Amino acid sequence: MKRATYEDVLNAPEHQVAEILDGELILSPRPALRHSRASSTLGVLLGDPFDRGHGGPGGWWLLDEPELHLAEDVVVPDIAGWRHERLPTIPDANWLSLPPDWVCEVLSPSTARIDRGRKLPIDARAAVGHVWLLDHVERTPEVLRPRDVTWPILAVFTGEAPVRAKPFDAIDLDLGALWP
Repeated sequence: MKRATYEDVLNAPEHQVAEILDGELILSPRPALRHSRASSTLGVLLGDPFDRGHGGPGGWWLLDEPELHLAEDVVVPDIAGWRHERLPTIPDANWLSLPPDWVCEVLSPSTARIDRGRKLPIDARAAVGHVWLLDHVERTPEVLRPRDVTWPILAVFTGEAPVRAKPFDAIDLDLGALWP
């Protein structure tokens, strides 16, 4: 099989998310509205206290759907975050090659197997510090932290109570707000 190139990503249809995972071009539909709502709401919940430093410690850059070039892989997580110590400024570029400190994927029927089975090993190889998997159907966020090349689950939250979840455990987060 011919390995995918960045040219394949650039030539992908505009209405699809194009990624290169382990040399294979993966095309996914744009996120559905409930998926987008969960991702957008999480960005709002984390944005003020962590990205802007209002009501929280600050010190993070949070980006929606950034294109990441991690070795030979090109991934587009729903949200990614970098601590300022590792990424002092956001570059004027279309993509980043610095692995994020945190990634969030909102699971959907069309992407859950890819997010769990294909992207988690790539995140582990790139030394991403934390991964959150949001299941908007089951209404459960999972918090994972890598150990070697595996991703043990640190916590699975259910219900509507505010939670403290690493790496954003400096404040209570109302993760119940993610589910319309």
